[in-house]
Amino acid sequence: MTEAPLRKILSLALPALVVLAAEPVYLLVDTAVVGHLGGTALASLAIGGGVLAVAAWIGNVLAFGTTAKSSRLYGAGRRAEAVAEGVQSSWLALAAGVLLAVAAQFGAGPLARAMAGTGEIADGAETWLRIASLGAPGILLALAGNGWMRGVQDTRRPVWYVLGANLLSAVLCPILVYPAGMGLTGSAVANVIAQTLSGGLFVWALVAEKVPLAPHPGMLLRQLTLSRDLVIRGFAFQASFLSAAAVAARFGAAALAAHQIALQLWMFCAFVLDALAVAAQSLIGAELGAGREEVARRTAWRITRLGGYCGVAFGVVIAASAWWLPDLFTGDQAVHQQAMIAWPWFVAMQPIAGVVFALDGVLVGAGDIRYMRNMTIVAALGGFLPVVWLAYVLDLGLGGVWAGLTVFMVVRLVALMARLMSGRWAVAGAVRA
Repeated sequence: MTEAPLRKILSLALPALVVLAAEPVYLLVDTAVVGHLGGTALASLAIGGGVLAVAAWIGNVLAFGTTAKSSRLYGAGRRAEAVAEGVQSSWLALAAGVLLAVAAQFGAGPLARAMAGTGEIADGAETWLRIASLGAPGILLALAGNGWMRGVQDTRRPVWYVLGANLLSAVLCPILVYPAGMGLTGSAVANVIAQTLSGGLFVWALVAEKVPLAPHPGMLLRQLTLSRDLVIRGFAFQASFLSAAAVAARFGAAALAAHQIALQLWMFCAFVLDALAVAAQSLIGAELGAGREEVARRTAWRITRLGGYCGVAFGVVIAASAWWLPDLFTGDQAVHQQAMIAWPWFVAMQPIAGVVFALDGVLVGAGDIRYMRNMTIVAALGGFLPVVWLAYVLDLGLGGVWAGLTVFMVVRLVALMARLMSGRWAVAGAVRA
């Protein structure tokens, strides 16, 4: 066998697609529901949601690190040890989630005012964040659960766990916001319900595996060491996206609301395209764990090509939907006009994103985390942040913000392709040296 067959890639990618799309679809529903409360409420959601994204970032750090270790152990025929990595990452997830929820009760106000100044937008963001942060433990537990399940190539059970929770919340959100009269607060409550239910289901899956559930200090320390580079990489992402929201806020409520619409749509596309990255994580890790380096290299190239094809298709669809899609999220003409400023950048990024996200999955599966850390820091400090803050200084508006995001993706594309062609990421063994 020279590469993973297309059927195997799709058998992992398609269930993962449902899981990955469920959360952004819910966020799009949330954005649409809140958007019809007005531009101020949508801007508050943009600020609050941007801060809460830190929880998802930490969860993804745990998920990526767990997948990198679990997939190699699974490929080496050591499934019980692969699941044990999930137990330890779940303990870390629970601890981090509780800390975030507590910290938000004290820090929501200062954070909201730092990003949006004083006024209605900051007040709404503070209230939303205090409530929604209570779902942080569930967010992190669900992502840690996805990490070990991807490692053992079980992408089917997460479909039911994530999809069920998010469907329930998508039904509750409009009910709580409008008939129940809770407004923006109803959105936060629906978030908490969805995330807590999802996290509980992944904990139940671990219990059903009948493996030891006690925390293991040595394994926890090794996971924290592996996560260090992912945390640093994540800081670069968070600094970039929070800066983008802060700069967009300086251009007014309409610009910030439009940024929220475009960003949530972009995140939806990113999560869908990440389905191939999930397949890459599982397959590349397993092949390297089994000592099949050449198969891993060929599979990496195949998944990269598939990512590029999917990105081009997304770009065509998004370009064709420009005349009607933003209207699903707002009836405010000023917000719509601002969204159209970001739209060309949004479209242009899709082919790039398709390749970048696929290659992210390849390097995560290979455990090549240090290179990913360095590459992301360079892209953020040398691309995104200078452009986005220059947009503020020169008053370039929302177009400048999205130009910064495009530069960020281009730098990552160049660095990832260089790494793929070098072949230095493909190190065989049950544990990466």
